[in-house]
Amino acid sequence: MKLAAISTIVLLLNLPFGYWRAGARKFSLRWFLAVHVPVPLVIAIRLVSGIGWHIVTFPLIIGAYVAGQFLGGLLGRARADKK
Repeated sequence: MKLAAISTIVLLLNLPFGYWRAGARKFSLRWFLAVHVPVPLVIAIRLVSGIGWHIVTFPLIIGAYVAGQFLGGLLGRARADKK
């Protein structure tokens, strides 16, 4: 249950960063920051939550990270298409 909650938090945390990344030129400084700034935040969430560094937690957390970036990017592109 705790891992599911942490995964949800990671996904939600990455939505705005994915949204920001969608408007940036690929491999630019903005793009790089949008992808990498959440990493220390996710590490902090892992440490504060106490879920540890067990190998079974990595696929879920990484999946949530990628899903948040992807969904945020979809939202960013959808908004840009409406303009």
